[in-house]
Amino acid sequence: MSGIDLVPEFVERARTQYPELSFELGSFEALDAATDSLGGVLSWYTLIHHNPQDIQTPLAEFARVIRPGGGLLVGFFEAGTLGPFDHAVTTAYRWPVAELSQELVAAGFEVIETHTRTASGTRPHGAITARRHSTR
Repeated sequence: MSGIDLVPEFVERARTQYPELSFELGSFEALDAATDSLGGVLSWYTLIHHNPQDIQTPLAEFARVIRPGGGLLVGFFEAGTLGPFDHAVTTAYRWPVAELSQELVAAGFEVIETHTRTASGTRPHGAITARRHSTR
């Protein structure tokens, strides 16, 4: 297991907290992994800052590196309509589960299940579990 992030402080924090694992600076648009080499990808709130018109770029890269039948778990902020909101340092996007699911299907994944959760005073959250199709 290994991890990447664009933010050096996040990489350093992960290295400190989990010294037995490998964490590097990297981009989701150009993963440093061979085609079909990974059993799965956890993308937990890592896509929220991608403009919806560009979301296929990281999804296609996930599809490239995940072997046929491999898994993908995506965590995100959920909403009834797709839209931006101010988040930490830069704009983030809320996605309806159905729309993000369609993007995953277009990238070559089969959606296995979806989950949403809400709590008083917090943003709604979503998660999608998907599997890469066995053929491209």
